[in-house]
Amino acid sequence: MPDTPKKGTRVTGVDRSKLATLLSTRYTSGESIRSLAASTGRSYGFVHRILTETGVPLRARGGLPDARAPESTERPRGGLPDARAPAGTERPRGGLARRARSSRH
Repeated sequence: MPDTPKKGTRVTGVDRSKLATLLSTRYTSGESIRSLAASTGRSYGFVHRILTETGVPLRARGGLPDARAPESTERPRGGLPDARAPAGTERPRGGLARRARSSRH
């Protein structure tokens, strides 16, 4: 990018404001922090810090949701037992008890 300061130089003042505007515009249009860092020659942490200083709401891990994929109604694993499952079919959860028994000598 010709508009970005040279890699490794300190970015302050007007240059920092310009870079912050550029990064926030590109990030809000869907580009990832990692790709912004690569294209500007800056670290992931630097780009993340600039975006948070600017007040840009950061996306959750995984990026933008895929508009083509239907919403999943499936419960995540390890959560509460599914209300539709027949009683007694849930897997036993002996995590703590099992660890306590196995640590005895």
